[in-house]
Amino acid sequence: MAYKPKVAGRLEIEIDKHREESNWKKVLELADQLSQRTTGFETLVSFLIGESKLEQHLEQYAPTEQNIPRARTGLTDSKRYLQSCLGDQGRNLNLVTDAHLLLAKLLYAQGSYEESVSQLGLGGLDGLTQKQLSNRNLKIVAESFAVKGLCLEKIPLQTTSKNKAAERDEQVINCLVQAGELALRYLQEIERTQGHSGGSLPQLSSGATTSGSGSPLPPNTEYRIGYILETALQRAPILLIRSGKLYKAVEQYRNVLSAVETSSTQSLRQTMSRQLAEVLLRGVCEKAYNTHLPITENQREEGPWKPLKYTGQSLFVPKDENEEILLLLFISEAMAVRNAVLDRSPEFRDIRIHSYHNVTAVYDLLTIALARRAQFSVLCESFEGAMKFSFEEYHIWFQFALSLISAGKHGQGFLVLQECARLQPSGSLPSLLAARLCYEHLGQPEQGLKMAHEALDRERSHPQGLLCRCYLAVGLGHHLLAEQARPQPKKQSVRAKAFEAFLKAQSSDPNDHLPEFYLALHYAQARQLTEAVQHAKMALHLRSEHIGSLHLLVLLLSAQKQYSEALQLVEAALEEYPRNLNLLYTKAYLEEHCMGGDVALLTSKEMLQHWKVLYDDELKRDMRDSMQRVASESRSMFQVYSSEFSDRDSGSPATNSVAAASRIEQALSEVASSISGFHPRPGPQSVWILQLHIWLLIAEVYLHLGQVSEAEACVHEASSIFPLSHQLMVMKGLIHEHKGEFYEAKTFFQNAIAVNPLHVKAMQHLGLVYHRLGSCHLAEKTLREAVTIDPVSHQSWYNMGQVLQEMGQLDMAGDCLATAIELEATSPILPFSVVPHTLE
Repeated sequence: MAYKPKVAGRLEIEIDKHREESNWKKVLELADQLSQRTTGFETLVSFLIGESKLEQHLEQYAPTEQNIPRARTGLTDSKRYLQSCLGDQGRNLNLVTDAHLLLAKLLYAQGSYEESVSQLGLGGLDGLTQKQLSNRNLKIVAESFAVKGLCLEKIPLQTTSKNKAAERDEQVINCLVQAGELALRYLQEIERTQGHSGGSLPQLSSGATTSGSGSPLPPNTEYRIGYILETALQRAPILLIRSGKLYKAVEQYRNVLSAVETSSTQSLRQTMSRQLAEVLLRGVCEKAYNTHLPITENQREEGPWKPLKYTGQSLFVPKDENEEILLLLFISEAMAVRNAVLDRSPEFRDIRIHSYHNVTAVYDLLTIALARRAQFSVLCESFEGAMKFSFEEYHIWFQFALSLISAGKHGQGFLVLQECARLQPSGSLPSLLAARLCYEHLGQPEQGLKMAHEALDRERSHPQGLLCRCYLAVGLGHHLLAEQARPQPKKQSVRAKAFEAFLKAQSSDPNDHLPEFYLALHYAQARQLTEAVQHAKMALHLRSEHIGSLHLLVLLLSAQKQYSEALQLVEAALEEYPRNLNLLYTKAYLEEHCMGGDVALLTSKEMLQHWKVLYDDELKRDMRDSMQRVASESRSMFQVYSSEFSDRDSGSPATNSVAAASRIEQALSEVASSISGFHPRPGPQSVWILQLHIWLLIAEVYLHLGQVSEAEACVHEASSIFPLSHQLMVMKGLIHEHKGEFYEAKTFFQNAIAVNPLHVKAMQHLGLVYHRLGSCHLAEKTLREAVTIDPVSHQSWYNMGQVLQEMGQLDMAGDCLATAIELEATSPILPFSVVPHTLE
C-alpha cells in the first residue's frame, strides 16, 4: 500500500497535506503543477486526478442507490485514471493497492458490487497488517472495509444454506465493525494532528456552515468521514439486531460511544445515543440488562487501528437500564437542542426541518422513558426548553400539554391545549382534552362545555373517530351545569340537553361503554332505577372492567334496598381492584348498614393502610429521583376528583361550588399560615386531601358507634392536614351536635356553608340545630334552601317535616314526610354523585 508516494521536494509535502485535509481542488492544482514541472510521474498524476475526481463526486453525490446512474456517467474519467495506475509504473510508486481500493469504492458507487469486492481482493485488503498509517490511508482502509461489508450485503447468496447465510452475515458485520473502529481512529488522529483548524464539510446551503452573525448554525470545524463510513458505523448494530444478537448490538453501540470524543463525532454520537436508548427501551428487559463496565488501563485494547477509549475508575457508570436510557437521551437532547436552527428565513427551511425532526425523535423517546416512571415534572422542564424552536409545531406543543396535565399543572395544560387547538384547526382532540380538564380538574363546566361544542363542530367538519366522545363531553357539560342550575325548571331543561347528548353519543358508537354509563347515571339521579340498572349492566357488558359502572351498579342495588347483594358485588369488585378507595369507601357504608359499625371501622382503617402503600413513598421521596414504574391506574391507583368524598349526603357534586370552596379554603389556609404558623404538608395536596377524607370517614363511624373521644382524635388528625376544610367543619359540627353543644355546632355548620354555599349536609344539620335552639323560622328557611338545591334528598324533606310539625303546620309537615318516605325508597347508601364523572 502507498504509505507515502515517492515524490521529492516541496510538492510531496503539499500534496500529502491537502490529501489528508480532503482539499481535492488544491490536489488537482498541485497534480497539474507536478505534470508540468517533472517527468516520469505521469502515473502518480493520473492517480491524484482519479482520486480527486472520485472524492469530489462523492462529496456532491452520496453513493446511494438513487445516485447510481449519475455515478456511472460522472465517474468515467476517474475510473480511467485509476485503472491506468495498475501497471508496473504504479507498482514502482506503491500506488497499485491504493488504486484497487479506490476503484472498489468507485464501483460500489456505480452499483457494481461484485466487481467492487473483486477489486478489494486484488488490493489485498484482508491481508493488510495493522500498522501505523497516514491519516489519508487510514481513511482509505476504513472505507474499503465498509465497502466490502456493504457490497457483500447487496450481493445475492448463491445457496440456500442457512449456515452459509449466517457466515455471510457474520462476515458483513465484521467488516462494518472494523470499518467503524478505523473511522473513529481516523477522526481521533485528524483532531490530534491538525486540531480544530478546519476540514471538509459540504455546503448545506449558501452560507449555512459559516459562523457569521446571520447564520443559525455552528462554525464549520468538523472533518466529515463521509456517507460510507457513517453508514458502516450505524449499520453494524442494526445488522446485529436483525441477526438476533441484541446484546452484541448494545455492546457495539457502547463501544462507539465510549470512544474518545472528537468534534467530528458529535452528530454521530447524538444519533447513536438516541438509537441505543431506543434499543434499550424496546428490546432489553430489566432482568436481562447487562451493566456496561468501564475499561481499565489493563483492559484497553492497543493498536494503530483501534480507537482510543475513555478509561479510569472515576467514570460515571449507569447502575441499571433506566439510568443508561435517561443518560443517553439527555445527552442526545443537549446536542439536539444546541444544534437546533432558530432562524426562520426561507434559505434555512430544509436545515430547520431536519434539526426539528432530530429533536422530535429524541423528545418522543424521552416522553416514553419518563412517562413510564411518572417523571412528568422533568418532562415538562424538557419541553419548556423545546419551546424556543417549536414555533407553530403542533407535535411538540401537544406533547408539552400532555406532560403538563400528567404533572398536575392543569391550568397551564389548558392554556397549551388552546394553543394546540389553534395550531390544528381541524383537530377535535385538543378541544376535547381541554373540555375534560375543565370538567375534572378546573371546576369550570361552562368553559368545558364551550370547548366540547368546539370539539363537536370540528369533528363534524373533519371526522376523526371521536364523534361519540364529543357528544359525551357536551352531555357531561350539561350534566354538571344541571347540578347547580336553579330554579327547578331550568335544572330540568339543562338535564334534558345532557340526556339528548348522551343518546346521540350512544347512537354514534353503540359499542362504547361510556354512553351507557352516563345514561345509567342520568336515570339513577332521576330515580328511574330499572332503566338505570339496564344501562349499567350494558356498560359492563361492553367493558366488564369499568370501575365506574361497577360502582354505580352497587349504588343502584343499594337504592333498591338490596344491601346484601350490593355488598357482595362490591366485595367481588375489590377482589379485582383491592386498592380502589372509592369502592372501599362505599363498602364501609354498606358494612355499617348490614353488619354494624365495628366491621365498617376495619374497612375504614384498611383504607388508611392502602393510602400509605399507594402514596406514602410518593410523598417521601423526591419525584425527580424516583425511578419506580407507574402502577396500573385501574388496579391500584386512585385519582381524586372534586365530586368524590365531598357532599356525600347530597345528590349533587356541585362542581363549581366545590372548586370555589377549594379556592376559598386555599386562601384561608394562606392567611392561617401567615397568622398561626400553619404550613401545608409537603407533596401533592390532593393526596393529603384524600387522607383527610379517610380520617373523616373513620371519625363518622366512631361517632355512629357513640365513641366521641375517638371521633375527636380522628378530627384532630384531619385538622393537622387541612384545618379550614369545609368538610372538616361539618364533622366538627356533627360532634358538637352529638354532644348537645348546639351553639358550637351552629358555628361550624355556618362556617362550612360560608365556604361552600351548596353543601346540603351542612344545611340539613344547621336546620336541625336552629330548630333545637328555638329558631324555627330560620330552620325552615335553611331546610327549604337545602331542598331547592337538592330536591331528591329525603333527609332534607324529613328534617323540614319535623320542623313544620313542631311549628304546627301539620298538613305541610305531612306532605314533607310523605315525600321523604317516597324518596327514601329509592335512595342509595351514598349519593350517585360519588361515582367519578370522567371522560377517560
